[in-house]
Amino acid sequence: MSKIKEAHLILKELGLPPAQQNEMSALTLLALCGIKKNDAWTNAKRISLKVTKGIMNFMSENYKRTYAPNTRETVRRQVLHQFVQARIADYNPDNPSLPVNSPNAHYAISKAALKVIKTFNTSKWQSAVFKFKEEIGALTKRYIKERNLTLIQLRLADGKTVKLSPGKHNKVQVAIVNQFASRFTQGGLLLYLGDTAKKDLVTDSEKLAELGIPINQHSKLPDVVIFDPKSKWLFLIEAVTSHGPITPKRIIELEELLKNCDAGKIYVSAFPDFTEFKRHVNALAWETEVWIVEHPDHMIHFNGDKFLGPRK
Repeated sequence: MSKIKEAHLILKELGLPPAQQNEMSALTLLALCGIKKNDAWTNAKRISLKVTKGIMNFMSENYKRTYAPNTRETVRRQVLHQFVQARIADYNPDNPSLPVNSPNAHYAISKAALKVIKTFNTSKWQSAVFKFKEEIGALTKRYIKERNLTLIQLRLADGKTVKLSPGKHNKVQVAIVNQFASRFTQGGLLLYLGDTAKKDLVTDSEKLAELGIPINQHSKLPDVVIFDPKSKWLFLIEAVTSHGPITPKRIIELEELLKNCDAGKIYVSAFPDFTEFKRHVNALAWETEVWIVEHPDHMIHFNGDKFLGPRK
């Protein structure tokens, strides 16, 4: 039996659904275990691999299966996601705090699955599979608990706590709510906050509608929207790490989106530090504000003749 067929059988025995009992899934398993054509399954090992340069390269070099670059998303969404859910693989085991869309995202065979796989074609295989299936519920609960520890917690004004996926971008968003809002929008209401994994993590649909702000899957609101009811100012804030400051183009988009909103609009680009700010300074639009997390008490005004406040 070829190694690909053996991998098929392993996936079937471990309880993967039919959609993941195919050649691409089998090759992914072989890559995660580092098993080449002439290797015994007892030689399987735990190695961390990225999708394209790790898993897909392994398929090409060792099994002559070359997929188009855009197949990366298929491998990730139709194979690896299910492997993680089934506790066959671990996501970002070397650095669980990596953001969802990090270019350094990686996968490794789980320690529990590896222990079972190394018994394939031996007398211990069936009992190892049975034990793995028996324990998978506990393994899944433990995995979820471990992942939850890496989430960024944010306590809202009403006492509720929301959890954001890990990453520098979301840390800036938490700082906006906890530090920027208390300094520059005293009494401000958090109307919207997106997450890199869930775009509408916090959404006050009723207040947004009252202000004439559309909110649906086509609305491209900034990362954070805060309304100051006393001054009737609307703070439209982009958390900037690798991209996304308030540019002239972005202002045109937001002005069109908010054409039915009468609140005074204040555009803010929030950066984690001066290094990130300097990378984007040439793209920033005039008549906007800049706030830097490492210097929370200060703002940089790109407004020319006036300081913080909306412009007509």
